[in-house]
Amino acid sequence: MKVEQIYTGCIAHAAYYIESNGVAAVFDPLREVQPYLDRAQKDGAKIKYVFETHFHADFVSGHLDLQKKAGAEIVFGPGASPAYDATTAVDGEVFEIGDYKIKVIHTPGHTMESTTYLLIDENGKEHGIITGDTLFIGDVGRPDLAQHVVSELTEEKLAGHLYDSLRNKIIPLSDDLIVYPNHGAGSACGKMMSKETTDTLGNQKKTNYALQNMTKEEFIKTLLTGLTAPPSYFPQNVLMNIKGYESLDTVMDRATKPLNPIEFELLANESGALMLDTRDASEFAKGFIPNSINIGLEGNFAQWVGEMIPDVKQEILLITDAGKEEEAITRLSRVGYDHTIGYLKDGFASWKTSGKDMETVSRISPQEFEKQFNTKKPLVIDVRKNSEYQSEHVIDAVNIPLNEINQHLAQIPKDQPFILHCAGGYRSMIASSILKQRGWSDFVDVIGGFKEISETGVAKTEYVCPTTLL
Repeated sequence: MKVEQIYTGCIAHAAYYIESNGVAAVFDPLREVQPYLDRAQKDGAKIKYVFETHFHADFVSGHLDLQKKAGAEIVFGPGASPAYDATTAVDGEVFEIGDYKIKVIHTPGHTMESTTYLLIDENGKEHGIITGDTLFIGDVGRPDLAQHVVSELTEEKLAGHLYDSLRNKIIPLSDDLIVYPNHGAGSACGKMMSKETTDTLGNQKKTNYALQNMTKEEFIKTLLTGLTAPPSYFPQNVLMNIKGYESLDTVMDRATKPLNPIEFELLANESGALMLDTRDASEFAKGFIPNSINIGLEGNFAQWVGEMIPDVKQEILLITDAGKEEEAITRLSRVGYDHTIGYLKDGFASWKTSGKDMETVSRISPQEFEKQFNTKKPLVIDVRKNSEYQSEHVIDAVNIPLNEINQHLAQIPKDQPFILHCAGGYRSMIASSILKQRGWSDFVDVIGGFKEISETGVAKTEYVCPTTLL
C-alpha cells in the first residue's frame, strides 16, 4: 500500500494522499489545495474523500475548497458537528478507496472528535494508522486546546480520555503498523515530538513515554507537566474549521493588490492595517517603514504571526522581498490570517526610492557585546523562551520571552539603554520592531544572538534563579 506523506516543514504539518484504481483520498489537507488536485490529476484519479482527524487548532484545513473543487466528501469522526455539509462517521465504520479500506477508530483525548484512521490494503492487510494529533512520534497530542473553545472540557478530562484511547484503541493494534501523525518537531500541538515523521507502532510502544505502563493519574500528571500556553490564534482556527471560511481564491484576490508607496501609505493611514514586513532580520534592520512589524518568512513565520498578532481578522499590509508576496499571503492564510488587503509593489526598495521616512535598528556584533558587557555592564534583555534561558544565559540578563513582550512593555525602561538578544537574531528583531513601534529607541540588537554570544568570553550561567522584571 502506498501512502504519500506531504510534509510542510514551516508549520511541521503532514497531510496524506492515497490512491487506488482511480479513487483518491486526502487526509488533513493544508489550505492551498492545488497540490492535491495536481497529484490526483497525475494519477488520473478523482478525490472521493477528505478525511479530517479532528478540528485543527494550528492551521486552517483545505477541506472546504477540496469539497468545492473536487466534489470530495468531507468525513469527520464521531461527535463532530461542523456547520457545513460533511459526513460524521461512526466508530468502526469502513470507507472504500478503490481496493483500499479506511476504518474509523474514535480516539478522543486531544479533542473529543479526534479520530484515527486504520489503513487496510488491497489484500485486507492492516498497513498503518493516520493518527492526527492523537499519537505523534515520541509524543501525544496536548489535551488543553479544546477547553479554549468548550470550557467544560478541562485538560484533566481530556487527558483521561486520551489515556483510555491509547490503551483501549491504539496499543492493542499490531506492532508492524506504520504510524502517520499530523505533526513533527516544531509544532505547538505537542511538547516533545520527534523530528522523525513516521515510525512503527511497535517501536512507539517501546519508546514513547505516553505509551508506557502507568496509571491514569500518573499519565494525566505526566502529560500536563511542562505544557506552555498555546498560541492565541489556536481557538480562532478551531472555530474557522468548525464554522467554515472563505475560499483561498477569494483571499488571494483581495490580497494581491500591488500598491505604490503613496497608495500604500494612504491605505495604511485610512484602514489602520498592520504593516507586516516579512524580510530577513538583517535587511529589516538596515531600513524599514516606521510602525511596521518584522516577522521574517525564513523563520517560523506562521507560529510567530499567530503569537504576535492576536486577531486573525486583523487587516494586514505586506512588505516582502519582490516576488514573495503570494508566498506570504498563502502562509498567512494557512493559520487563518485572511485579511491581507495589499502589498508594497517592488518591496521596500520602492519606499526607499520614494524618499519617504524610514527607520533602522542598531545592531552590534558579539565581540562588541562582549566589550560592552565587560566595561559598561549594560542591561541585557533575553527574549528567548524561559526554558532556553534556564538552560544557559548571560549573567544578570532579564528574561522576557517574545510571546509575552506585549504584556510587559511597562517593565522595559525607556530612560536606560539596553541590549536585546534571542538565540539567533530572528526573534530579537521581531521584538526590536515592536519596541520601535511603541516608542523605544535607546537599544541595540545582537547579531547572531546567544548562539554567537556563547562563543565569546562573556560570563554565562546555568539556571539557578531567574532575574526578571516581571
